[in-house]
Formats: sequence, C-alpha cells, structure tokens
Amino acid sequence: MLKRLFDLITSLVLIILFLPIMIITAILIKLTIGSPVLFHQVRPGLHEKPFTLIKFRTMSNAKGKDGKLLEDHERLTGFGKFVRSVSLDELPQLFNVLKGELSLVGPRPLLMDYLPLYNDEQKRRHHVKPGITGWAQVNGRNAISWEETFQLDLYYVDNYSFKLDIKILWLTVVKVFKREGVAEEGHVTKSAFTGNSQCDSSRSVEHDTF
Repeated sequence: MLKRLFDLITSLVLIILFLPIMIITAILIKLTIGSPVLFHQVRPGLHEKPFTLIKFRTMSNAKGKDGKLLEDHERLTGFGKFVRSVSLDELPQLFNVLKGELSLVGPRPLLMDYLPLYNDEQKRRHHVKPGITGWAQVNGRNAISWEETFQLDLYYVDNYSFKLDIKILWLTVVKVFKREGVAEEGHVTKSAFTGNSQCDSSRSVEHDTF
C-alpha cells in the first residue's frame, strides 16, 4: 500500500511538473516525425497481465520498396535520438503509473513475444509490478546482456524495499544526466531477446531507452 501511495502521489506531481515539457516534446515530434505522437504497445504487467504501454514516438514509419518497415537505425530520427538520450520518451508512462499498470520502480515490461522464451526463473520477474526504471536500468541499462538484465531484475524481486526504490530513483536521475548505457553497441537500443541471448538484428521493434 505504501508503494502504491508513493507511486500515485509522485506520478501526479511529476505529471504536473513535466506537463510543459511533454507538450513541447509532443509538438516537436509532430513537426519532425509526424503522427501519431505517441507509441502504444501491449506489454506484460504484474503476473503477465497485458496492458498498453505509452511512450513518445521516436521512429518514423519509413518503409522500403518491399513495403516493410526499414531497420530501426534507419527510422530513428535526429530528434528521436535526442529524445531517447535524455529519456523524454518515457515521460508518458507516468500516466501508466497513475492508472496502476506500472510502478515507478520495477523490472522493465518487455515484449509479449518474449513470454514463451523465459525459463521458470526468468518468469519470476513478473511477480512484481513492472516499472519505468529498475535495478537493471541503473546497473547498465541497455548496454548489458540479457542474462545480466534478468539477474538484476530477479535481485529486485527478491530484495525489494522502499529504501531500495528510493536508491534506484536517485541513481536513475544520475544515469539520465550522464546519458549512460542508452544503447547496446551496434544497436539503436538493445538487441531482441531470442531465449538464448543471440542477437536478432532482423527484428524491427521499438525497444525501451530505459
């Protein structure tokens, strides 16, 4: 109850504080990338229950001659890179927190496609509500391997405390200002998870910056 109350009050305050920035960001995305301004994607939440995650869009819908979307690095715009580098694309998720679908802190909600690929241990990351930021995000973000990401997620599941949440939130602010670990080497953000840590660069998905 304390965690939910903290999420509710903090997300409401942050929405009010960042509303002018969100409005300006939305206008600039509209002008540089086009519509829609927001990116919606179904993600697994607590106990794998699906919910719709919202973020600012950073990629265009440019397609090749075959009618398929171009690779991520070809669709990521200059302004989109900036938005990702300072994590502005994550701000709309405060509304997910307000609705109770996300927490401020918890394992990042990944793709629905990944659910069948998890082993029993990795599935435990869904025993807590996912978050905008988490232990994995302040310990490498997208620059670490999937194995390390899951290990850090499970550490949070097993060691959750209000004190740890406050520590993660503080470290998140530091990481955002330093712009560390925004992308895995050779990728726009992070390679797709295939169940055995093999990169699948052919997949075109909008990965998280956080």
